[in-house]
Amino acid sequence: MEEQVLDLLSTNIVFILAAIFLIVVILKGIKIVPQSEKYVVERFGRLHSVLGPGINFIVPFLDIVRHRISILERQLPTMSQDAITSDNVLVQVDTSVFYRITEPEKTVYRIRDVDAAIATTVAGIVRAEIGKMELDEVQSNRAQLTAAIKASVEDAVDAWGIEVTRSEILDVNLDAATREAMLQQLNAERARRAQVTEAEGTKRAVELAADAELYAAEQTAKARRIQADAEAYATGVVAQAIKDNGLEAAQYQVALKQVEALNALGAGDGKQTIVLPAQALEAFGDAFKMLKGGTK
Repeated sequence: MEEQVLDLLSTNIVFILAAIFLIVVILKGIKIVPQSEKYVVERFGRLHSVLGPGINFIVPFLDIVRHRISILERQLPTMSQDAITSDNVLVQVDTSVFYRITEPEKTVYRIRDVDAAIATTVAGIVRAEIGKMELDEVQSNRAQLTAAIKASVEDAVDAWGIEVTRSEILDVNLDAATREAMLQQLNAERARRAQVTEAEGTKRAVELAADAELYAAEQTAKARRIQADAEAYATGVVAQAIKDNGLEAAQYQVALKQVEALNALGAGDGKQTIVLPAQALEAFGDAFKMLKGGTK
């Protein structure tokens, strides 16, 4: 009886151990990978597979998850490095790089310190790219410089399974002597522009004055031309009247002028004395007769 109990107990222990072993195997064979990570699996010390997000199955005790790699985008700390432009100006460039790991199997087996490697690579590329440009180009073409740096960094880190998502030049600083020289140059440029503006204003004022004088001369000439046309028209009318009416029309005009002259003499203040010859009195008399005859 005791032997049967011992046999039963032994059998139960075996089943329990088998169940525990089975549970352990299942737990070790099933790997649930978060969305933001990838697992690098080794078998006998060699790369076997890379597990993506979700449920994955491996061979227990043979396959081991050696590396858990985050695939989220990362930002390197702001880096500052000195560089010399093509016109021999020393500048200090502050850069920032964003990247993410796309192929963990390359990253874990080809590079030890990813951040330090990328920082060193970026520093060398920044110095090389700035060395191709003058200071003015560095200041004005920052977007172009940033694009060139990003492309160069992408080529350099491609073997590490890394994607550079963004590269930014935060600031370009100059030493004190260069800043002072640039400030003096800026002040000189402002003074030059002020002088040019003043000269252009003076030139414009002279042009406007000349245009005004020309306009006045044109208007005066136009008035004289109109007056001359009027006089010519009046002369033409008189000539046509003489042509149509003969000598009487001419005598009528002379008589009219004589009467107008007499009226002008009579319009004085009454103190002057007018002496006329007898022939003039006869002429005025004839003129009055012609005017009287002409008004009938």
